[in-house]
This record gives sequence, structure tokens and C-alpha cells, in this order.
Amino acid sequence: MRRLLIVAGLYLMLGLPQASHATGEDWRLTAERVFADPDLSGPTARGVTFSPDGRSVTYLQPKATDQTALDLWIVPTDGRGAPRMIVDSAALEAKVGPISEAERARRERQRIFTHGVVEYRWNDQGTQLLVPVAGELYVADPRTGTVERRVARNGDVDATDSRFSPKGEYISFVRSGTVFVTSARGGAPRAITPSGEGAVQYGAAEFVAQEEFARDTGYWWSPDDRAIAYTRVDESHVTSASWADVGEKGATVRTMRFPFTGTENARVDLFVQPLVGDAPVRIDLGTDPHFYLTRVHWSVDGRTLYVQKQSRDQQTLELIAFDPKTGQGRVLLTERQKPWVNIDLDFTPLADGGFLWVSERSGFRHLYIYDAAGRLVRQVTSGDWPLAGRDRDRGIVGVDERRGIAYVLGFRETPTEQHLYAVNYRSGGPLTRITSGAGWWTVSMNRSATAFIGSYSSPDTPPRVAIHAADGQRLRWLVENKLDAGHPYAPYVKGLPKPEFGRIAAEDGQALEYVLLKPADFDPAKRYPVIVQVYGGPGRQKVVKNWRTPEERIYLDAGFLLFQLDNRGTLNRGLAFEAPIAGKLGTPEVTDQIAGMRYLQTLPYVDPRRIGVTGWSYGGYMTIRMMTHPDSQFAAGAAGAPVTNWHLYDTHYTEHYMGKPQDNAAAYDAASLVPRLDQLRGRLLYMHGLADDNVLFDNGALLIARLQQLSIPFDLMVYPGQRHSIIGPEQKLHLWRTYLEFFKRNLGAPEPH
Repeated sequence: MRRLLIVAGLYLMLGLPQASHATGEDWRLTAERVFADPDLSGPTARGVTFSPDGRSVTYLQPKATDQTALDLWIVPTDGRGAPRMIVDSAALEAKVGPISEAERARRERQRIFTHGVVEYRWNDQGTQLLVPVAGELYVADPRTGTVERRVARNGDVDATDSRFSPKGEYISFVRSGTVFVTSARGGAPRAITPSGEGAVQYGAAEFVAQEEFARDTGYWWSPDDRAIAYTRVDESHVTSASWADVGEKGATVRTMRFPFTGTENARVDLFVQPLVGDAPVRIDLGTDPHFYLTRVHWSVDGRTLYVQKQSRDQQTLELIAFDPKTGQGRVLLTERQKPWVNIDLDFTPLADGGFLWVSERSGFRHLYIYDAAGRLVRQVTSGDWPLAGRDRDRGIVGVDERRGIAYVLGFRETPTEQHLYAVNYRSGGPLTRITSGAGWWTVSMNRSATAFIGSYSSPDTPPRVAIHAADGQRLRWLVENKLDAGHPYAPYVKGLPKPEFGRIAAEDGQALEYVLLKPADFDPAKRYPVIVQVYGGPGRQKVVKNWRTPEERIYLDAGFLLFQLDNRGTLNRGLAFEAPIAGKLGTPEVTDQIAGMRYLQTLPYVDPRRIGVTGWSYGGYMTIRMMTHPDSQFAAGAAGAPVTNWHLYDTHYTEHYMGKPQDNAAAYDAASLVPRLDQLRGRLLYMHGLADDNVLFDNGALLIARLQQLSIPFDLMVYPGQRHSIIGPEQKLHLWRTYLEFFKRNLGAPEPH
């Protein structure tokens, strides 16, 4: 998705250990086995990418004894050499110690839940790899394996957001809200921006940029190494939020600038600093400070700085071309759309000065090409289906400018399968599907778009990775990852779920995709309890044809049915499917999920009195909304870390769907969970991390206090030191044991008719 190679990248299966063979009823999976080593889906490595010359593939692989600790490995693409480790993270981490609190928060925004080598970058020349470990920066030689420290930690302050300059002469990083540059060959770093102090930071991304529109950086190198564009972020206008970070060793009061909906955002300015000599040039972003700086790009020749600027109401998005020498710009194109304009990572400058652009103006995300003056040349793809790409994923994964071919991920055939397609953007020729199979592909292409690393999985195929030519021909396996007798899943393969996909109709006639999973020993003569697993919020999709997470087996092998439904408002179905939630969070989504509950109650093998529901984050919000719906017949629900009052969440996310509370107070009141709790039906289990800095525990306190005021009994589980996601094998095992015990107690086991 980005050149930053983080843990959320592609999966590579290597070195599968021999598994012990089970007999009799040992095929059932327990929570203990799911969270033990080796990984049931096969030992994984992540962040797989081509070297710049295409001769090698690098990746991050977990240690055999710790699935959360990642090392950096390399393997030749021609198959003539064995994989070898370049960086052993344990040796480096031992010298430095744990990461800082600031870096921990940054990783939470990026959804990085491992340690060791969690990101790395090639230089464009293919001669060095930049490897941040525990706040220090190391340079590795991919040929010799030599690893040298370039930037040491400064006390307890980490060097973050590091990268090589495009020509490979420099290494840049951010420390204490200041951008520093040092020679790639070594030497003392020097500040390229003013020093960050207090609420003013340089080169850093503010909270909503990281959390809501996947901009994790605040600085950008020019292609010729001569200048850096950087942000000045002033959060002095932003409300401070404080909470007690309660951990196993006590509590620490933490404070951060948190832009609650309807309040002030950070003020963001943009400058261009020549590396030598001149004073910084201020980019003229206008006099109104109430906007979002969503994207910054340099043109291929470095003569233009492109900026994407979104209005506070998120109904206007401008692409502006600036002269980096004067700071003056002109608007190349403007997207205006109600109820919102979604943003993405797909803007692609071309060598001739034109650019590729993805827009939802037709109702679906499609590809367009513009010339250097911002004139539309043509719409390249079309149809009642979308390209992929939202949040941290790209729809455009490669461009062959020599042939005029764009490679895109999308959903032409069905929203439950993601495939790679090729299209000629110069002629607007036919769209050609490259990948095969009834499953889910993720793709990383080389620079010239002549080859790609493809990861594929389906309900009966664990993730397998190969190198392919651009036409889809497989050149060699990286790991075939056959589900054979030696695979870690082999002893439990009898219980491999066989998902049943289907559709029901929403009240407006749109089709709602669902998947139903049954235990391996399912008996239609019995009546089963069902657990509905829900997310239901925008920007996510649960019903897809990929390898099922082994965690689902914990429920299935205990005798539960599992049901998942993608309601209106979820991803990859087009604007008409997403827009019904505008100004009505918690209403159309819940209506659809209640329709799913009613469908389940028509099935002869479902006990209609024993249906439960569970979800985390927006799924936790949905769980409680569903349990407080007038037609709810849910017997139990487990809700994790929900927003209970939308006044307590951030500006960009909440206002995107609800507008400002000053302008839409009734909608905010209607979307709140707390006033509905007197209508709660069924037993509730509430869970939350006590260090959550995304959905603050203030949300949980409101809910807990109200339930106590109403004298409604409920179950409570809090996790000291845990943030918005519960991480760590011991903590995750406890979480899933808690789920299972709760649903066994409240839903029971299958019963005869």
C-alpha cells in the first residue's frame, strides 16, 4: 500500500515445521492451541517486497519461539539460494530496551502489534536497507549481512518515521517533533526544521491524520534530494484529554491532544526547505485553517508539489499543484459530493506530468486519467463495482508507463473476492483479470510493474505466496504452503470450516452478503446456539472468501454456529450501499443485523432463543445497539471498547458520518448508547483496555455508571495496560477464554429437537 513496509503487508509462509498427528476427537481446537506456537496457518513472514533490482525478496519473519518478534530475511528470486537472516532483532533490542510511549502510540495508530524489526526500507539503489529497531536506526548490507548503527537513541526519545532520501545520500527521521537529516554513510544528524516544542511539532502527523486517513508522516523528500516538504502542526487549539493508564505495576496519568468532534483540530501549515542554503518556502494553503491536509506528493521531475486538501465538512476535496520555489499553487481538480468525499492513497503522478486519480463520482470507485493541466482525459474503468483501496490499502498497485498499463485490485465479479486486473489507461481498453481462483488476493508489484508477489487464500487454502509475471503466470513459489500432513493445521483439518455464503435483502432492496459457519460434526437434527460476529462500521468488510481465522474454531469446536453479515455502511459495495448511515449511525446498520437475526430464526437447526452477538470497537457499539433494539431477541452479547457517546470520539471520523454536533444535536443523541441502556435485553459482557487512547475509557465509565444506576447486572472485564486492541498471546488467550465461558454460560450447548 505504501513504500513503508509494515507488519500489515503480504504474508509469506516459510519453513513449516512438522506437526504432531492427532487421533480420535483430538481434531478439536482449543483456545490454548490457537494462541500457541507454531501458528496454525503456518509460520508467517510479513512485509514482503522486491529489492529495487528485482533479484531478491525481503520479508519479516517471526522467531520460532516468539510469534511477536520479527527478524529481517532475504531470499533470491531465482530460487538458487536459501533464505538467510539479515537482521536478528533480539541482538539489537537487547542493547536498547523497550520503545518510548510516543512510539508505542504511533504503532497503535498503524496497527503494529509486534516488536523487533517491524518496518524497513530499501534505498532506491538497492545497496542498503534502513532498519529501525527500538528507537535506533541501523543500516544493513543485503549482500554481506553487515549491520551498522547510524542513529542512536537520545535518552528515552526514539528516532521515528525514518527513510532514505531518493538518491540514497541521506537518512532522515523525526525526533521530538523535529526532522533531522544525516549522511547515509554516517555522521552527526542535523535538524532540517525548527525544533518542535510543546504543542508545535514539525514533520509529524497529527492524531486524526494517523488514525483516520492513514497519513503517518509529516515530511516528503523531493526526487532530487535537494529539498524536503514538511508540516508545522500546532495543537495548541486542540482539547487535552487525560486518563489513568492503569497497568499491572500501577497507574500513570497520561495527557494527549484529542480533537473531540465539534472542537478545534490541529492547525497544519506546509513548508519546503531546501537542503542547502535558502530559507523555507511557505506553501499557500489559504487563509481558512479549518481543513485536512490529507496527502502530499512530489511530481516525477520534482518541479511540482501536489497537495490534497479536504474541507472540514468532508464534502470537498481539492488537488492543488504548487510551485515549491514560490509556494503558489493552482487547483487542478475538485471533487464535490454528498454526503461525503472518501479519501484514498491512489493518486499517482506520471512522468509526462499527468496523473492517475481514483474517484467515487459515479457511485463506485473507478480509475481516471488527467493531463498535466488537470484536464480529464478519460474514465479508465467503469461499472457497478468498485476498485479496492481505502484506509491503508491501495487500489492502484502498479503502473507500467512504458506500455500505459495500470494494475488495480477490485471486485468486478463479486464483493467477496478481491482480484488483480490490468487496464490500458491510454486507450481505455478492456479490463483484464490477472488472478484466478475463488478467493482473496493481495499484491505487491515491482517498480517496473513487470512482476508481482501475490498472496492468495480461500476458505480451504491457507495463505500461499508466489512470484508472478505481470500477466499472472507463476514464476516460482516462495512458499506453496500446502495443507498436507506436515502442516501445523493438519491434526485439526477435520474441523476446517466450510463456509456457506448467501444473501438476504435490506429494507431498501439492496443485497446483504452473509456467511454461516457450522461445526464439523454438525447434526441437522439438533438445535444450535448461534454467535453473530459483527463489526458493521464503515471502512470494514467481514464477509470475504479468504482463509478463516483459527480463532473462529474456538466457537465452532465448542458447538456454536457462527454468523457474519455485512450491513449497509460497510466497505466495497459502492456509495449507495455506504451512504444510508449518513447522519444515522447505529440505525440502518442495526436494522440490517436484526434482519440477519430474523433469518437465523427461520433455520430449523437454530434455537431462536439462544442467539448471541459479539464485536469490538464499532462492533462493540453495534453489539449494544443490537441488544437495545426494540426487536432484539439476543440472549447475550460481548461488547469490546465501543464508543458509547459520539461526543467522545474524534472530529474526522465522527463528523464524516454525523456532521458537527453543533449542527446535528438530535442525531448525536439518537446515536448514543447510554440513553438506550434501560432497553437492554440479554446478558452483557463489557470489555475494555484501561490504556485505550483511541476510544477513551471515559466511554466505558459512562456505560458502567448508567448500568449501575439502572441496577442492571452485567459482566465486566478490563485489561490493564492494554490499548484499543488486546495484544500479547497470554492476554489474547485470556480474552478468548472469557468469550467462550461467557457464551457457554448464557447460550448453552446444542440440544435435540
